[in-house]
Amino acid sequence: MASAARLSPVLGLTDPSCPSAVSGLPAWLQRWNFIERARHERALWEAFEQRQDIDALVAQCRAAVEAGERGREFELEVWTTTLARIRKIERVMGDRQRPSD
Repeated sequence: MASAARLSPVLGLTDPSCPSAVSGLPAWLQRWNFIERARHERALWEAFEQRQDIDALVAQCRAAVEAGERGREFELEVWTTTLARIRKIERVMGDRQRPSD
C-alpha cells in the first residue's frame, strides 16, 4: 500500500479548493487523510512546545522535498499551513495585554 504522503497529493485530498474530491472518496480514505494530517500537525506543535526552531524544521523539510524526497511533500504542505497558524496565534496572543494583578 502506498504511503499517505505519496497517495494524498495524487488523489487531491489536500487541496482545500476541491472539497468534492474528498467527499467523493470512501470514508476510510477520508479518515486516513485526516489522521495523517493530524499526525504531521501534532509533530510541528510538539516541536513548537519544546521551543525548537520550527521555521528551520519547515525549511529542512522543504529542502528535502526540493532534493527529491517526494514522500515528504504532504508533510511539507501540512507543516506550512500549521506554521502559519502558529504564527497567527502568536500574533493574536502577543497583542493581548497582560491582566494586572
